[in-house]
Amino acid sequence: MAAADDPSHVDHPLLSPSFIERRLYQIRLASAARDAHTLVCLPTGLGKTTVSLLVTAERLHEVGGKALFLAPTKPLVQQHADFYREALQIPDDEIVVFTGDVRPDDRAALWDDARIVIATPQVVENDLIGNRVSLRDVTHLTFDECHRGTGDYAYVYIAERYHADAEHPLVTGMSASPGGDEESILEVCENLGLVEVEVMTEEDADVDEYTYDTDVEWERIQLPDEILGIRDALNEVITDRLEKLKSLGVTNTTSPDVSQKQLNGMRAELQKLMNNDQSEGYKGMSTHAEVMKLRRAVELVETQSVESVRRYFERQRNAARSSGASKASQRLVAEPKVREAMRKAESFDGLHPKFSRTRILLAQTLGIEGGQRVIVFTESRDTAEALTEFLSESFDVRRFVGQGDREGSDGMTQTEQQETLDEFRNGEFEVLVSTSVAEEGLDVPEVDLVLFFEPVPTAIRSIQRKGRTGRQAEGRVVVLMAENTRDEAYFWISRRREKEMESELRDLKGVADEVEEELDDSQKGLDAFAGDAAATKAGANGAATEAGGASNGETAAAPAETPDASPQSPATGETGDGDASESAASADADANGDDGDGQAGLDAFAATDEEIARADEEDGDAPVEERDGTVATAGRDDETVEIVVDQRELDSNIAKDLSTREGVETRLETLAVGDYVLSDRVAVERKSVADFLDTLTGGDRSLFEQIGDLSRAYARPILILEGEGIYEERNVHPGAIRGALASLAVDFDVSVLQTRDEDDTAELLETIATREQTERERSVSVHGGKSAKTLAEQQEYVVSAIADIGPVTARTLLEEFGTVEAVMTAREDDLLEVSGVGSVTAERIRDVVGSAYE
Repeated sequence: MAAADDPSHVDHPLLSPSFIERRLYQIRLASAARDAHTLVCLPTGLGKTTVSLLVTAERLHEVGGKALFLAPTKPLVQQHADFYREALQIPDDEIVVFTGDVRPDDRAALWDDARIVIATPQVVENDLIGNRVSLRDVTHLTFDECHRGTGDYAYVYIAERYHADAEHPLVTGMSASPGGDEESILEVCENLGLVEVEVMTEEDADVDEYTYDTDVEWERIQLPDEILGIRDALNEVITDRLEKLKSLGVTNTTSPDVSQKQLNGMRAELQKLMNNDQSEGYKGMSTHAEVMKLRRAVELVETQSVESVRRYFERQRNAARSSGASKASQRLVAEPKVREAMRKAESFDGLHPKFSRTRILLAQTLGIEGGQRVIVFTESRDTAEALTEFLSESFDVRRFVGQGDREGSDGMTQTEQQETLDEFRNGEFEVLVSTSVAEEGLDVPEVDLVLFFEPVPTAIRSIQRKGRTGRQAEGRVVVLMAENTRDEAYFWISRRREKEMESELRDLKGVADEVEEELDDSQKGLDAFAGDAAATKAGANGAATEAGGASNGETAAAPAETPDASPQSPATGETGDGDASESAASADADANGDDGDGQAGLDAFAATDEEIARADEEDGDAPVEERDGTVATAGRDDETVEIVVDQRELDSNIAKDLSTREGVETRLETLAVGDYVLSDRVAVERKSVADFLDTLTGGDRSLFEQIGDLSRAYARPILILEGEGIYEERNVHPGAIRGALASLAVDFDVSVLQTRDEDDTAELLETIATREQTERERSVSVHGGKSAKTLAEQQEYVVSAIADIGPVTARTLLEEFGTVEAVMTAREDDLLEVSGVGSVTAERIRDVVGSAYE
């Protein structure tokens, strides 16, 4: 096979012949990653994706099932899918892409037939919550750019579900920059269930031959007086607003150079005032919002361009004119000093000096030095567009921005992004001007210069940007820094954090065993990742030895009688039909565990003894949605209850929580009424205490219309009020609150239940669903069906269904016209005579009633 004919490339039954270049460091990392849940740290541009590909190929060949590869952006997903289709001898239609562009029902069908799914995490998270897909058969899960695996990011939830649900789980996390310190790295590992850490840096011998030096140059830029004048006018307003906040006792500084940390502290103090019902807190919070807007304007004019601050001011003006505009926006555009700054920005006909310096650097690189490609990174989309227009006068330039549209700025579709990258790779243009969307992991071709239009204050982003150069030849990085501006602050922050991260990675590499031991201990304490990690590793090594014991270039294959000889998760607690063979594999692992040194994993990719010996000698490291609303009861276990969740409730963690509970299945729908459906007669509307009080103070009566719809659709409607302090949260008279609660209970026949927080709400929903479906044996219907509707209720229901006009307007129309028929046949002019019916509503009613059915 290819190993014999082409020893410079990796041979494997599932790999395209002579496609993957044979790099020993990748083979060693893949060997370690196939034997345990592993964090793989490798500098940008050295093929982390190839490492995951090798593990995926081996898992599919040995264990079967399917692989799931998660990447944070759509362009990344498409890039990885293209690579996998080219690198693997698997039919293209078995390697599928999941993004928000694919309909939920289509994803459910594609999942069943796929061998490899490459997806954005939010889509998979939603599909898991909605019970559209199962991770049971996924034998390899890759988290690309796994440093994102913190907080509420979808990676964390998916990892928990995977370790709990998969029969034969194996996780690989990949990042060039996993965190700024050991604590951050350990957090990522614990969140994703990783128990091994493999780090290779550019200092490693077998990595060094594939990297080149990258010089980083910092260029100081002096701002002209006109730009300083705009900045100074804005800073005067910031000082004035900070003096007002100082008078409230929430800050001691009035310097316009106030840090974000200090501003966060002010906000916390203002929140305390608001919690104590002190009106100064609300006024102060509005002033604080002005300061935040002004600081953004100053940052733009100092570090970006006058054009970007012009566009920013225009958006602020439009926001101030819109209905429901905040007082902060209105005061901002009315402030004389701000208006002066706006006039100066409008009249400025020069260029920010960064623009001219950018043009000079590009001319040197592409002209004098004969370079071929340059990437310019900027924080602002406005600046990206202005730079593209400016540089296009001298160079062949394209912009590369995200997909979201903004006022005055069109985003790029996924197709446009892909076409732009393809053209850049093919040399069809020479300069790519990009926002942060091209920083992370995208396979941007080798470039001669990476130009930072401004410093970035995080080490991770800085490392990602620099990784665009220095892969196949010496690269150059230039960072433009405006003197005496926030650029300088970001410069020092980024420099310090980057050095800390590089030091941490070196230290992490040196103390990998201690870190893994700490991970083992921490993992043992997590029920979601229950099990002895050390025993898991021993079992995995033994299984690999048995399955992959071939040597000297032979391709390993798992014996047919031991299909489950694979690394088991820190265990799921579940066993399948392969219990006997798994036990045998474990016994072999116990007997032979002391002999395992990663050789079996290396053999899987035909590494030679000579290569291993050379590497050890040089390096010193041993290898190591929407559905139809139907009754949904068929196919569920008797002890399983189903809870239907409205798509809009995904902003909370309640659906996630419920979806991880044993005996509970969640299904996502776009519900016409309610947030949760628990049976054919019980539906729930959930409101936070703050949202509930907003309906009493803001003149928004939509809650009562929602509750009216709910009570007409379901026999047992429920309102859950989430949170505490309903009488203390706002300055609302207790009598008004009691009146509202009385109306809900008496006028709408709604049960009002209170919960402490989201966890308490989830517990209550499960309890009610269990009572309804298990004890009372009721089914689940997203339509509901209230028995014994009165004639008046039925008439109101029919009229309210016309173009979603709602129950209040329906009652008014019926009172005016007398019958449903008369409402339906009323002329538009007559409809406009009814209180509460405007021209839009009247036109919509006539359109619905009078239009031909198609």
